[in-house]
This record gives sequence, C-alpha cells and structure tokens, in this order.
Amino acid sequence: MAELPEKLCRITGIGQSEVGRPSAKSPIELTLDAALGAIADAGLRVADIDGIVNYPPKTDLGGGISPVGVNETMQALGIEAKWIGVANHEGPGHMGAIFAAIMAVASGLCRHVLVFRTVAQAQARLKSREATLLAGSSRRVTGNNAWTVPFRAVSPANMWALYAQAYFDKYGAGPEQLGWVAVNARRNAALNPNAVYRDPLTIEDYLASRMISTPLRLYDCDTHIDGSTALVISHRDAAGDCRNPPIHFEAMGMALGGLGEGIHRGDFTALPADKAGEMLWSRTDLTPRDLSCAQIYDGFSIHTWLWGEALKLWPRGEAGAFFAGGHRIALDGELPINTGGGQLSGGRFHGYGHTYEACLQLWGRGGARQVRDARVSAVCNGGYGYGALLLRRD
Repeated sequence: MAELPEKLCRITGIGQSEVGRPSAKSPIELTLDAALGAIADAGLRVADIDGIVNYPPKTDLGGGISPVGVNETMQALGIEAKWIGVANHEGPGHMGAIFAAIMAVASGLCRHVLVFRTVAQAQARLKSREATLLAGSSRRVTGNNAWTVPFRAVSPANMWALYAQAYFDKYGAGPEQLGWVAVNARRNAALNPNAVYRDPLTIEDYLASRMISTPLRLYDCDTHIDGSTALVISHRDAAGDCRNPPIHFEAMGMALGGLGEGIHRGDFTALPADKAGEMLWSRTDLTPRDLSCAQIYDGFSIHTWLWGEALKLWPRGEAGAFFAGGHRIALDGELPINTGGGQLSGGRFHGYGHTYEACLQLWGRGGARQVRDARVSAVCNGGYGYGALLLRRD
C-alpha cells in the first residue's frame, strides 16, 4: 500500500504578524511579516521556498477577507516557485491551502511550500459596517444567499443560531453551558500577547451580553481582525535541514457542506464535519484519547461543540456537560481546548491561527499557556467546507 501523502510532509516553521483591530500596517506588510517570520523560524532562506499557496485567492469581495494573493507575495519576497497553488472558497474548508501544499510536496512538485492567510476585515469595517455581511446583501442576490438575504438573514450568525437552538432543544443544553466556550477562550487569550481580547470575561458577563441572533450572544461570535499567519510545509527528506524538530502530519480529513446543509440533512445538530472526522481517524492508529490539546474552529461558539462531536472528543449530545464550568477544557484539564484564545478572543484567521497555536504547543513555545508535555494536537476549521488535521511531534 502506498504511503499516505501527509506522512511525507512536515511543518518546519510558523510566523504571525501583529494582530490588530485595526492594524496600522497594510495587508501586504502584514503578509510579509508573517511569511518572513515563518521562513526564518524554519531556518530557511527565501531562496529555499519553491512553492506557495494561500487561502482564499485574492478578492475584493467580503470586506477584507483576502486582500493579498500569491502573485504580489511572490514578487515582494522574490520567490521563484516551481508550484503555485490555488485554494478556492469551496472544497475542504479554509484548510484547503494546507491540503494542497501537502499534495504538492508529497508528489515531488516542490520541497518547501509557504502557506499563508491574510485578513484585513477590521480595516474594512472602519469604512463600512456592512462590509462583512453576506455578499450581495445590498443588491440582487443569487445562489445560497437568495434563500437567506431577502429574509433579512444577512449574517452567518443567523444560520448558526439555528444550529445552536436546535442543539439546545434536542439535548437539553443551554447558554449557561455554551458560554464556557467563550469564557475558556478569553481565559487562554489573557495569556497570549498577540490575542486581541485579553480582558477577563466571566460566565455572568457572557450571559449579560447583547443578543446577536437568538440564542447566540455577542461573545459567541468571532472577532474581525487585521493580520497574517504563515507556515512552511516541507518534505520529510528536507525537514532535517531545518531549525525546528519537524511536526508530523499524522492524518488529515475533509468534507464539503453548504449554508443550507441542515435543511438538506434534516438535522441542525450535526455537520458534514462528521465525515471529515471519520476520514481523519481512519488514517491513523491514534485515537481521541491520545490528544494533548485540541484547536477547534470557533467562528461561532456552536462550531466548537459540533466539531468536537464530529471528531468524537466526547459523546454525541454531551457537549453541554463536557464544557460546563470550564474545568475539563482548561489548560490543566482533561482536554485543553483553543489554548491561544481561538477566534473568539484571539482573532479570526479562519483556522490558520489554530494551526499556528497547535505548532506552538507541540514545540513547547506556548509560554504561560503551555500545555504540559504536549505531543499530539487536533486542528479543525470550517463552517461550510470542513478540514481537520492531526499533528504530532516525535
């Protein structure tokens, strides 16, 4: 049997720019800060990078959702790439760029790929508070948005509120339990110098916060930011030349969904992420019990519950009990979750911040938030397309 492609690849370096709300730097400056940081962290030179990809392609839509593309980044850095990747808005969620890089390296197209994610949504919202609403909300709409925007569901919060309410109704959970996703994230962000929100947040603060789309409150929603995150993915044969002990891709999994998937599936308490979880665990001998920590997508807090169940981190329907009180998910708990503050308090990198944090933990560079003897981490992201990784160190 041929070796799985992810087994041939390693993460050798990571970088992250300042994270602002907003930042005074331009998007390309933020990108270069992250990219050069990742290359230096790997102990490489720019000339060693022979592949590049970002998520998603550069676009003027979406209010700063992807203001920088591979072409200008290559030109600014002077990269001479043998492989240039494209990770579009569809496919296996935001992690598509990482999967594409793995396949390029494993197939021999290149040896060291720069993967990056840049956002400038805080800057966009300064210009217009409508900038980050669903595309087409102020004009004729087509596609999936035609079934939401005309009915004034102009934010993803409206859709994910349905999932949260359905979960509450089916399993008897409530905001008193869901709120611990946000409280735990803030508790960890307070120990992360690059997180945008670091002030204390209690469960009482959460319950008193304003309603955004019932039952989701203000602190259930992730945070628009300006910033960039990058990583270098190298072939295992080349990783030995790098500075850091390489981080292994133990397994990967993916699935595709859509805005109306709950309607089509007839169930708003689970996601197609279930398939990504099944694929992930089918490609490894490890089990959820082997995890040291988990960096779980939190575009909205309900994502963390649904993704956790997709990865079989707790039994279906028991997220409320698992999160209640925040003890089992704390840094010294049974399964530390979103150790850097996630997107709720750390800032919205669409999962790339989660990958960055997982690497910090596995390299023992988490500082005051370091999980003891972290050896294996799950990383997952996506609310419409779904991607999951299992990362480990030797």
